Amino acid sequence: MRTPIAQTLDIELPIFAFSHCRDVVAAVTNAGGLGVLGAAWMTPDELDMSIEWIEKEVDGKPFGVDLVFPGTAMEEEKSPQEYLDSIPADYMSFVTRLLDEGGLSDLSPQDRDAYMVENARKMAMTNKKSQDQLDVTLARSSVGLVVGALGVTPGWVVEKAHAQGVQVGALVGTAKHAARQREAGVDLIVAQGTEAGGSVGSVASMVLWPQVVEAAAGVPVLAAGGISRGSHLLAALSLGCQGVWIGSLWLGTVESELSDEMRDRLFAAESEDATVARVMTGKQGRMLNTKYVEAWQSQGAPEPLDWPMQSILNGYSYKRAERARNLDYWTYAVGQVVGDMKGQTTVRREIERMLIEYSDALESLSNVTELE
Repeated sequence: MRTPIAQTLDIELPIFAFSHCRDVVAAVTNAGGLGVLGAAWMTPDELDMSIEWIEKEVDGKPFGVDLVFPGTAMEEEKSPQEYLDSIPADYMSFVTRLLDEGGLSDLSPQDRDAYMVENARKMAMTNKKSQDQLDVTLARSSVGLVVGALGVTPGWVVEKAHAQGVQVGALVGTAKHAARQREAGVDLIVAQGTEAGGSVGSVASMVLWPQVVEAAAGVPVLAAGGISRGSHLLAALSLGCQGVWIGSLWLGTVESELSDEMRDRLFAAESEDATVARVMTGKQGRMLNTKYVEAWQSQGAPEPLDWPMQSILNGYSYKRAERARNLDYWTYAVGQVVGDMKGQTTVRREIERMLIEYSDALESLSNVTELE
């Protein structure tokens, strides 16, 4: 399983794991893959502490960090309070009324404002914050990969990472975007089909992967979107990819950051319950369908705000839903593989299962094909 990109990054398996949870990142890395920490919302101090923690857990093995880089971040610098003050009053009223009608207890005005200001501070992707995050990341020799989660990666970011011997990756949802990333000088491209969780495009994985491989013109491609089985890994390699990028699958593991209640909600869901909407961030994304998501898409509901204002507004909803332990009024980014997630497991067990399934699928393929 040592594909060229796995050899370059000195990992045993071409299995890349995106997660906001440092425990998942460490577990995948220790199992032979490469964990990638989703750190866009972290403060530089939080990111530094998380990287330090992972370093101690993986004992010298490489891992990655996923960021939103300058150039794709918001140009205008605002204080958290300014972001909060920019939320239209009718949007705040819509959310408040929705949660009140659902019977969720409210926060005190002081607690609400304090939490929303803190949430705005994390959600706002300013250029300075992104630069500070990148500096923190590149200061750690254990980080072997930096991935841009949004937009074309700026050339200076690639140069700065390469100067530290760090590979640079980028997520794309179309072949056109892949060509632009190749021109920007990235070292690998993640082709993410619309089946994935979180921010997604509109092209399905089976169509997208070979298109991106072609557009990448030799730059290694990782397949993402709808991957939960060993047969998916075999399909990705067969279509020219050098590995897989997996996110949603880890949400069902004991290492994930989710509560038991949210994991149970995912285990009860089918693939059709992972719906595409603009509810979470203002950008098109796939998430678990809930009363909260349906309310935003109902007739008469306001159009979701642009990013990052929708995420900042949602902080209030999340806090009330969390305190009330009422998941009907919140959601979580998850892909269509949620239909394959039926019980609690571990990161290592999932990787072992996929490798066994990969071997079985390869044998099955050889049994049903015959070359003359």
